[in-house]
Amino acid sequence: MKHLRFCAAAALLIACLPARLAAQSVTMPPSGGNMHASVSQQIGLATVTVSYNSPGVRGRQGKIWGSLVPWGTTNFIEEGFGTSTEGPWRAGANENTAITFSHDVLVQGKALKAGTYGFHLIPRESAPWTLIFSRNSTAWGSYFYDPAEDALRVEASPKEAPFTEWLTYEFTGRGLDRATLALRWETLELPFTIEVPDMNGLYVEQMRRELQSTAGFSWRGYQEAADFCLRNKVRLEQGLAWAETAVSLPFIGERNFLTLSTQAQLLSALGRSAEARTVMDEALQMGTNMELYQYGSGLAQDQPAEALRVFELTAKRFPDTWISYAGLGAGYRVTSQPEKALKYYKLALKDAPSGWKGSIEARIRTMEEAQRKP
Repeated sequence: MKHLRFCAAAALLIACLPARLAAQSVTMPPSGGNMHASVSQQIGLATVTVSYNSPGVRGRQGKIWGSLVPWGTTNFIEEGFGTSTEGPWRAGANENTAITFSHDVLVQGKALKAGTYGFHLIPRESAPWTLIFSRNSTAWGSYFYDPAEDALRVEASPKEAPFTEWLTYEFTGRGLDRATLALRWETLELPFTIEVPDMNGLYVEQMRRELQSTAGFSWRGYQEAADFCLRNKVRLEQGLAWAETAVSLPFIGERNFLTLSTQAQLLSALGRSAEARTVMDEALQMGTNMELYQYGSGLAQDQPAEALRVFELTAKRFPDTWISYAGLGAGYRVTSQPEKALKYYKLALKDAPSGWKGSIEARIRTMEEAQRKP
C-alpha cells in the first residue's frame, strides 16, 4: 500500500512540473566529440570573443572542403530536417558559432553594431566566401537559418595553410585598433579583418568617465588625458579643457612645466599662437634641464628656430652643463650652423654620462665626415 501511494505521489509531481523542466535531460558528452572552445582578443578598449564547437578531421583528410562542408548553400528541407532552403555552413559544429563584439566594429571594412551574432559561411570552391553575421545567435546549426535575420554579409578569400586537425579560430594579426581573425581547419585558412573605428575617441570617453572618479583628484590625471589628446590629435578642445584644469583647478591644479607646456601646445594646435607663446614662456622658466632638452628636441625637426631658442634659454638657466651643451649642439645643427654645433657637442662629450657618450660621438663623427666631403 505504501509503495502504491509513493508511486501515485511521484506521478502527480511529474504531471505538475512545467513542460520545460520535465523535458530537460542530463548533461551528455558533446555530439560527435566536438568540444566547445572559445577565444577572445582585446582590441584597445574593445573585446571580440568567438564561441564555437570544434570538430576534427579524424581520418577525413581531403574530404572536408566540398564534401563534409559543401560548396555553396544547402536546402535543408530537401535534406529532411530544418526550414532553410539556402542554408549556409554553421562555421563549426553543433549549435551556432557565435561572435560577440563589445563595441561597434568594421568587419572587412563594413559597419557592424556591438552585440552577439550567429556566424555562418558560404564556402565556394573558386571564389571568395560569404561571411554572414546573423542576429540569431542561439540556433542549432544553420538548419533554420533565415536571411531576414542577417545583420551583415561580407566576403573574404581563403588561402592554403598548414594542416590543422581541430577547427580553430585564431587572432593572427593585432594592432591598437584592429585585428585579423582567422578560421583554420585542415589545410585552409579564412582570415578577415576587424577594426574598431575612432579608437582614440573611445579612449577620450573612457578618460572622461575616469576623471569623474579617483583619477580626477590629481592634476596628473588631467595632464595625462590632455597629453593624450595632444599626441594623437584628437578632441583638441577637450584636451585643452583638461590642460587648463590641470593648471588651475582649485586644490588640484598645479603650474609646472608639464601642465603649462601641454596647455601651450594645445593652444598652438588650435591656432591660438599668441596665447601659446605666453604660456610656453612661463613653462620654460619652470622646466628642469632635462625637461627643456627633451622639449627642444621634439621641436628640432619641424620648428628648428624655436628649438634653438629653447636650447639657448636652457643654457642661460643652466650654464656650463653637458646637457645644455648637447642642446646647443642640436640647436645649431638643425639651423645649419655646423661649426657652432661641433663646438658644443664636443663640450658636452667631456662630462656626458656613459650612456650618452656613444650617441654624441656618433653625431660628431657624422658631422665631421660631412665637412670633409668636397
